[in-house]
Formats: sequence, structure tokens, C-alpha cells
Amino acid sequence: MNQNQPIFILPEGTQRTMGKDAQRNNIMAAKIVAETVRTTLGPKGMDKMIVDSLGDVTITNDGVTILDEMQIEHPAAKMIVEVAKTQEDEVGDGTTTAVVLAGELLKNAENLLEQNVHPTIITRGYRLAAQKAQEILNNIAENISDENEDVLKQIAITAMTGKGAEAAKEKLAELAVTAVKQIADEHAIDTENIKIEKKVGNGISDSELIQGVVLDKEAVHSSMPKKIKDAKIVLIDSAIEIKSPETDTKVQISDPTQLQNFIEQEEKILKGMVDKIINSGANVVFCQKGIDDIAQHYLAKSKIYAARRIKKSDMDKLARATGAAVVTNLEDLNSEDLGNAGVVEEQKVGDEEMTYVKECKNPKSVTLLIRGGTEHVVDETERAMKDAIGDIAASLKSGKVVAGAGSPEVEVAKELRKFATSLSGREQLAVLSFAEAIEVIPRTLSENAGLDPIDMLTETKVQHDSGNKWAGIDVFSGKVVDAWQAGVIEPLKIKVQAIKSASEVTELILRIDDVIAGGEGSGKGGGMPPMPPGGCGMPPGMGM
Repeated sequence: MNQNQPIFILPEGTQRTMGKDAQRNNIMAAKIVAETVRTTLGPKGMDKMIVDSLGDVTITNDGVTILDEMQIEHPAAKMIVEVAKTQEDEVGDGTTTAVVLAGELLKNAENLLEQNVHPTIITRGYRLAAQKAQEILNNIAENISDENEDVLKQIAITAMTGKGAEAAKEKLAELAVTAVKQIADEHAIDTENIKIEKKVGNGISDSELIQGVVLDKEAVHSSMPKKIKDAKIVLIDSAIEIKSPETDTKVQISDPTQLQNFIEQEEKILKGMVDKIINSGANVVFCQKGIDDIAQHYLAKSKIYAARRIKKSDMDKLARATGAAVVTNLEDLNSEDLGNAGVVEEQKVGDEEMTYVKECKNPKSVTLLIRGGTEHVVDETERAMKDAIGDIAASLKSGKVVAGAGSPEVEVAKELRKFATSLSGREQLAVLSFAEAIEVIPRTLSENAGLDPIDMLTETKVQHDSGNKWAGIDVFSGKVVDAWQAGVIEPLKIKVQAIKSASEVTELILRIDDVIAGGEGSGKGGGMPPMPPGGCGMPPGMGM
């Protein structure tokens, strides 16, 4: 029997990478993703222009938007994209920080792998370092409450610096703080209750906060009043129309008078529906479904403002803003179900009519109307506002903030190096690598601002060693300053979440030593694709 006969254990077309090659390929893919967004970090970060297959253009320096639009295919690189998405969902900001940190952790791990340090020792060291880093951050963080309005404003300005909205950051920061404080409940802040409506036209500084809700809808009938003061609002989530029978129905009519009676009966039913709305005392109707033409006529005749096909999410926001209850059955409608607003009016914004529900008393849902010269400007301003709102909400939820400008990273790295000396064994090397990796943030801030990273980092470390924990890099003056005094403030949650996500995904990628990728022709007898160089084939004696 021939001893050299290949043994088939995988379908044809499958590619397999093993051992150090697998680790090297995964680390390389992750590093490329990190390098892609690295130049966008900080106030002097650059923007990326992404053109999709349909020719739609996105211009942004928002990490998660860039990675999302790039449609990355590599499995390890996709894991890095997940880090950005988690950061976005949890905090709403700091996505670039998380991705750059993950890339740097993997880069330093690669150096340790080349020194024959086992991956499990590196992952254990990284886990210890991540826990210690979170502990250090909690210790150095400053407390904050919703009374510290100036600090909250600084947080919003820090989030918007370096983004397209920077020109009007003072005004936008004020709007963001007011909006978050308005919707905050005792223990919860749901940023979903801040509706962001975009309209191209005017400039960014013309953006406004409406104490209520703005709907991209107009009155259903031209005879309806365009403005109603002291509005009594009814929210209906069923159609103001004749209901069709559930089953197929046939109506036989033998003479024309019966047809007339049939039409009159329909009108009577619709009139009855409208009368119930009128009797409740409502003068504004928002309907989630359709409104029949005849019902529209009767509503307009009674000088009632009505809009139809309102999104469910907008209905919920209207309920929170006006205090109205959403009514399903008009039979049950009474004056207690109505909500109140100072003014409901139809306004022309750009070339579209919009309905403003404003001057609500203590609304728990508000609207930010974002304006800007072009669609790209409006989109980027919206992303900046979402970051600012997310940061303010995260700060108030945890009640803790840190200074920015790379100062917390340098402080954490300093403390981690001290912590490393308390460890025996090779984990010490991994903790030192982690400390070095976390300094990638101040280093990148310096590089993106055209400063010398070695000089800036050395000077910052000297300040930290002399006890100034908030010494950070002022990228505009090129000097080391007290970041807290300079008003560069960020929520603690951004830093903690970035370290958690980056270290966890790094540990996951480092533990992979075998990648088996099914080819397109797997299991269908397709031809074997050519193997890429670098040992991506099967080991000897394991042909496919």
C-alpha cells in the first residue's frame, strides 16, 4: 500500500491556515483595520470619503461609520469592527479609540509571540492589565452631577471638536445639554427620547431645540388651520376609515336608492367617528394609520388640524412630550386621553412642510432640528450631536468623568508599569506590553497634529511623574497642559468600555491558531483555488 497517499478530511476548495501563520494573518488584518481609522483620531484627525457601489458619498471621521461603510470581509477584521459597534451602542462615542487600542494590543502581542511567549500567557497578562486599568481609571475619575452644567457643556464640546460641526460647537453643546437634562428621569436617561430631525438649508448655527416633537408631515387637508394655539392633542393608532370585512364579502344591490343608502351609511359612520373626536374637545389629531377623505372634510370643517401615517416611534415621542394616551378604539375616547401643547403649527422648512408640536409643558421627549448647507454637512453634524448626547448621558449615568487629551492613558500606563513589577513570571511582559499599547492614544493625537510623538509623550510622562494626573497634549498649541483646566473632559465610560472591548477581542484573536475557510466550491466538487503564498495550505501528509 502506498504510504504517501493523501487523506481527504475536508471538502475540496477549503483553505486552511495553521499555527503562527494563522495568528500572523489575523493580527495583520486587525492592524490594517486599526491603521485605517487611526488618522481620524483627535481634534486634528482627518476625514475619510467613502463611495459605495451606488455612488453614494459619505464624508466622516466617525470610526464606526467608516468601518460600517467599508463592508469588511476578513473574519478577524470583522471582529475589530464589532468592537467599534459595541462602543457605539454602549456609549455612542470613542469608537476610533477602541479600534486603535485593539490594533496596538495585537501589534505588541505579535512581538511577544516572536519571543516565544505562549498566547495563553499573553491573554492572561492582558486580562490582568485590563482589570487593573479599569480599577485605575475608577480611582482617578472625578464625580459629576446634572448641576455641573459647565462641565457637561465641556464634555459635549470635547465630543464635537475635530468633527464637521466644530464651527458651531458652543451652540450645539448648549442644545445637547439642555436636551439631555430635559428628558432625564430620576434614574434613567433614554437618548431615544431625543429625536434628531435633519433638514438641508441655512447653516449649522441655525439648528434649534424644540420643546416637543417635529414631524416630517403636513396637514391632510388644505382647509385645515395652519396654526393652533393651546392645542388639545389626540393620538389614534387605528384608521379613521371604514373597516373592510375580514372575509371576502359581496353586497348585492337591486335598485339605485339602496346604493345611495349604502353611501350615506358610510358617511354616517365616518361622521360618527369625527363627532367622537370633536366631543372629546380635541383640536389636533395625529393618526398612525389612514384618514378617509370624507373624515378629512369633516375635521377641516370643525377647524381641527390632522396628520396621518405617523410612525409608531413618533407616536411614542408625542405621547411622552404632550402627556397624551395613545387611543386604539374611538368609542373609549374621552378628554382624559388628550395631551397638551402650547402651539401646533405647519411650517415650511427648506422645500418641505413639517408639523411642529412645541411649547409642551415639561416634555419628556424633545426634538433637535439640525440644519446645514449640504446633505453631507447635515449628516456629519448629526453624527457629532449623537456623540455629544451619548457622552453627556454616559457621564450622568455613571456620575464619573475623566480629562481627555491622552492624560488618562498616560496615567494608566504609569500605574500599570508599577503593577507589572508586582507580578512574577511572563505575565509581567504582557502587562508591560499592555501599558505600552495604551500609550498609542496620546502618541496618535500627537502624530495627527503634526507634533513629535516622542517629545510630547516624554514631556507628558514627566508631568505625570510629578503628580499632575491630568497632564495632556494640547494639539493646537503643541504644549503639555492640564486637560481638566483646558476643558477637555470625557465620560469615564468611554475609556472603560474601550479597554474592555479592545482587550477582550485581542484575547479572542490571540487564541486562534487554526483557520479553516470553506471555498466557494466546497462540497460541490469545485476546483481547488490557488493557494496564497505563506503556507496557507495543508501541512505535509494532510492533502485534501
